[in-house]
Amino acid sequence: MSFAEQFLSEAKQVIDGLNPDQIEGMAQLLARTRSRGGRLFILGVGGSAANASHAVNDFRKIAGMEAYCPTDNVSELTARTNDEGWASVFESWLQGSRLRGDDAVLVFSVGGGNLEKNVSPNLVKALQHAKSCGSTILGIVGRDGGYTAQTADACVIVPTVNPVHTTPHAEAFQAVVWHLLVSHPAVKQTETKWESVR
Repeated sequence: MSFAEQFLSEAKQVIDGLNPDQIEGMAQLLARTRSRGGRLFILGVGGSAANASHAVNDFRKIAGMEAYCPTDNVSELTARTNDEGWASVFESWLQGSRLRGDDAVLVFSVGGGNLEKNVSPNLVKALQHAKSCGSTILGIVGRDGGYTAQTADACVIVPTVNPVHTTPHAEAFQAVVWHLLVSHPAVKQTETKWESVR
């Protein structure tokens, strides 16, 4: 089996291992957030930050949700990192945005955050703040989901089918799941361009 065949075979196994009930639950929570005038804040670091930026576009344009990604504002992100430290950067950003109970926080992450291992402590602190505000917590994460999976109201865990490819599969399937969500009848409000001109 070539490497390409192996990787694609693993991707098929990932799809088979995704939990559709968790995705359906997430769609309902997103629709509820929008209906009560809540905002959606999408958090991620590294490749997941790039995914978060793309997802903000889709939730705003296709789902008609007010959505934001802290990593889109590099000036504020780096100022907060420099002045206050990396671990609190998302928490302080959410505080500045006056996060409230009607809002939702969606985390994209490979590991979901773990304070003991000092992995993505900024996600953990942001979720602790979100919980204290009564916000809805959602996640699309890999491995065992870490703190995100422990805390979330709905969390999709991208199954690890090959530990060597945990990160690429987790980040790739974040995109699959969020595109599913913005296409979901409970969430979608606007036709996408190519489908509208068929």
